[in-house]
Amino acid sequence: MAQQPRPFLGLLVGVTAGLVASAAMAAFQAQTQKLLPDSDEDPATVKAADAASEAVIGDPVPEPYRAPAGQAVHYIAGAVIGGIYGVLTEYRPEASAGFGSAYGVATAALLDEAVVPAAGFAPAPDETPLAGHAYGAASHLVYGWVLEGVRALIAGRR
Repeated sequence: MAQQPRPFLGLLVGVTAGLVASAAMAAFQAQTQKLLPDSDEDPATVKAADAASEAVIGDPVPEPYRAPAGQAVHYIAGAVIGGIYGVLTEYRPEASAGFGSAYGVATAALLDEAVVPAAGFAPAPDETPLAGHAYGAASHLVYGWVLEGVRALIAGRR
C-alpha cells in the first residue's frame, strides 16, 4: 500500500538534506578545482550575489564580503532545490531514481546549462569548455547522491 505524502516533512527534510548536499558539493568542487585551469572570473554564485546586492542597495557586494556572499547564494540555492526535491519525492518516489542521480543531472542541466547562462552569470553552453560541463555535471551528481542519502536517512523512506 502506498504511503501518504507528507509535504511539510518532505520540505523540512529536503531543505536539511539540501544544505548537507551543498556542503558536500562545495568540498568536491574545492578539491576538483585544483585540477582545472585557474580562472580570473568570479564564480556564478558571486555574480548572483552582486546582482542581488545591486538590486537592493545599488552597489555590488563589497570586496571583503564577496566570497561569503557567493557561499550564501550556493547554500540558499541548495536548500531551495533540496526542499523542492523533498516535497517531490513525497508525491513521486521515483524522483529519487539512481539514488538522486537523475535529480542531480536535471539540476545541472537546468541551472548550469540554462538558467545561469541566461542570467548572464556564466558563458553560454557552447562557449563553455568540455571540462566545465563535466565539472558541473559531476558536482551536481555529488549533490544528488548526498541529497538522496540524507533525505532517505532522515525521512525513513526509500
